[in-house]
Amino acid sequence: MLRRSPANPVRTPRTASFVPVIQREIERMIGTGELTSGTRINESTLALRLGISRGPVREACRALEQIGLLRSELNRGFFVREVSTKEALDLYDIRAGLFGTAGRLAASIITTVQLRDLADLIVQMDEAIDAPDIATFYTLNNEFHRQVVVASDNAKLIELYPLLEAELHLFRRRGLVLPGSMRTSNDEHKAIIEALRQSDGTGAARLLERHILAGKARFLRTLEDDSAMEGRPGPLDPRQSRSKDRQSHDK
Repeated sequence: MLRRSPANPVRTPRTASFVPVIQREIERMIGTGELTSGTRINESTLALRLGISRGPVREACRALEQIGLLRSELNRGFFVREVSTKEALDLYDIRAGLFGTAGRLAASIITTVQLRDLADLIVQMDEAIDAPDIATFYTLNNEFHRQVVVASDNAKLIELYPLLEAELHLFRRRGLVLPGSMRTSNDEHKAIIEALRQSDGTGAARLLERHILAGKARFLRTLEDDSAMEGRPGPLDPRQSRSKDRQSHDK
């Protein structure tokens, strides 16, 4: 009589556990500017760098394509997606509302431990500013925002947040390169945490919404600075519209 071996639980392939790690690493590389818009993801190089096979790298790229961070081309692989100015501004507006809601909800329920963790992040960001180390500041800044959303204890808000943040990696760092912008941003963080500490839902909501819209303003400044350096009208410059009108008339 054949003996039956005990049923083994279904196990996740070992390589599958690498996928979230690789996904976060690619997000980090995009956020810090190591990978810029339009850049092709070199799966072999990334796999070699991380000491793994190409399979998990490809799976991570597919996951990032689904949330809008990468795009794929047949027989060419994955590329960092390019975001239009209109898309970027729309995302900032959505985030302003999301964070305003998160602050209002979090103010009445945030714990002492959560406040302490936010305060620790602010200290670390101050250290990154003094370094100066924009890559570290960028990572800490993202974590600060994530923890504010988590403190809201709203499941749908927490579920929606990563989908919006992923696309922001494509352009959000631009605003932090302006002189003094990191210091200004962290000063705003300090005011936000004080409102949360005082259980001031209205104040926290207002400060968080302003904080996101200030980031939007810094992003727009980088666009105008780029346009000035290139000697051409910016995307919001009236001359741009007049130029298009003249072209249409000439046709």
